[in-house]
Amino acid sequence: MKLSSDSFRNGDAIPADYAFAALDAGGQVGLSANRNPHLAWRDVPAGTESLVLLCIDGDAPQDASNVNRADCTLAAGLPRGDFFHWSVIDIPAGLLSIAEGAMADGVTARGKPGPEFVLDGMRLRQGINDYSGWFSADPAMAGDYYGYDGPCPPFNDERVHHYVFRIYALDVPRLELEGRFTCVDVLNAIHGHIIDEAQLIGSYTLNPVLSALARRSRKKTA
Repeated sequence: MKLSSDSFRNGDAIPADYAFAALDAGGQVGLSANRNPHLAWRDVPAGTESLVLLCIDGDAPQDASNVNRADCTLAAGLPRGDFFHWSVIDIPAGLLSIAEGAMADGVTARGKPGPEFVLDGMRLRQGINDYSGWFSADPAMAGDYYGYDGPCPPFNDERVHHYVFRIYALDVPRLELEGRFTCVDVLNAIHGHIIDEAQLIGSYTLNPVLSALARRSRKKTA
């Protein structure tokens, strides 16, 4: 299989429109458009009964105690783990793309509803993402964050984060998950049912220094 996007190219920076937060002209962090990027896949193998889509940040600091503190930085070499941004399951094998903004458009305090979602007349299901845990102690934001919520890496992180969009072709039409489920639940449920998979990787940072370096690099290669 092949996974691609009109929103960004594999290995390139993810535009701010597809992020949860962005830097303004003054280098301050604020909420962004939080639209899901366009995604399309092809060469789906014969025998595919359904598809699953995930988005994973593998660069999330495992220790969050110093995240977004202006008086210190997070060293690039700190231990890292996964932060899950999206899971979509029971995607019909005949569906070959998701349009930009079709499943997320804007930040929704306390999270978007789920798990059911209708796209182009087809019923899909989405799990909660890891903002559900991140905002759990914030009365203004706490809730179940279903579906896609984009990048929001720590602004004091010295590492650029990489976001893996991965699609799996499965040999079952529906995963045995009911009600509220997480991305980890999805990974456990698809074990033993994967026929093929493909991925697309984009990067993102809210560190003003790293962001400026990335802009200069893009200008040089343009």
